[in-house]
Amino acid sequence: MTDNRYCLILAGGNGSRLWPISRTTKPKQFLDLFGTGRTLLQQTYDRVAQFFDPSHIYISTNVAYLPLVYEQLPEVDDRHILEEPLRRGTLAAVAWGSVFIAKQDPQATLFVTPSDQLILREELYRQDVLAALQFVGENDALLVMGVTPSRPETGYGYIQTDDDKPLSGDIFPVKTFTEKPDAHFADIFLQEGNFLWNTGLLCFSTHVMLDNLFTLVPEYRLEIPRMMMEAESADPKHVPESFNVLPNYNMDVSILERSEHVYVQRCHFGWADIGTWASISKDVPADADENVLMGTEAYLYECSGNIIRLPEGRKAVIKGLNNYVVAEEGEILMICPREDVTAMRRMHTDTKFGG
Repeated sequence: MTDNRYCLILAGGNGSRLWPISRTTKPKQFLDLFGTGRTLLQQTYDRVAQFFDPSHIYISTNVAYLPLVYEQLPEVDDRHILEEPLRRGTLAAVAWGSVFIAKQDPQATLFVTPSDQLILREELYRQDVLAALQFVGENDALLVMGVTPSRPETGYGYIQTDDDKPLSGDIFPVKTFTEKPDAHFADIFLQEGNFLWNTGLLCFSTHVMLDNLFTLVPEYRLEIPRMMMEAESADPKHVPESFNVLPNYNMDVSILERSEHVYVQRCHFGWADIGTWASISKDVPADADENVLMGTEAYLYECSGNIIRLPEGRKAVIKGLNNYVVAEEGEILMICPREDVTAMRRMHTDTKFGG
């Protein structure tokens, strides 16, 4: 039986929201955030390699991060690493990956995953991904994978299911997308019961994605045929010259919110987007006082709700601190209220610190 299942791991982001441990020079996907011995990228590859043929797994990353990919995934050869010469958003990375893989296998079904997520129940993850790939293999559909919200989270995107038109099992047409609602609407979404968190995990047949790109994004109508010609070389290093002039578009806004063929699957694996310090505090296992120690040895007295992340070999002794982030990397030690996102962003953009 022919195996038409492929996986594209997106590893080109700069992870700036987890500054200072995630830097432009070495963003979060290349870090072992929790002291497991494997970085987020390595964990993502390990996870999908359990049920994808390794020859069908591709990594899309910015050219600046190629040395990190080579170092962390030595088992992946050049032919399976798709270069992004500069950041052009998720749409460009998925478009080039879809074109390149379609040239290898016109019948390909593709699973696209970010490289910086936390998956808690891997066997359910495998089952859900395989069910999603089977669905898109049998239907002209773009399938987003969602999970049932556990709280009124304002940092995640939401997908409203059209419960009046269920297709099969846990798959529904999408009614609406909402990106990072305020607390009032997040609470309403939780109570309604037909809203899912948008995991950013996506499945489709490559020909369906290319049809949607051609139809919905005018800037790609000329570029898709050009990309197809470039992909004839079967060399992922041969990045399309047009990549540099592609607009910086997001997949959700450009395709998923506009296509008439978008569906969502209610999935069952535990999931968290390791995107911000606030999300880590809510989604990562904590001690009895709600302190999260990210691969860090710390002695805490009368402390609660803190997130502590120090370099290997460093120890912390802290008393009387509540709801703070204590993070050190390189020359920078940040101590900041956990929920003060504005202050963290200001510190990150301060020209004295940068990177």
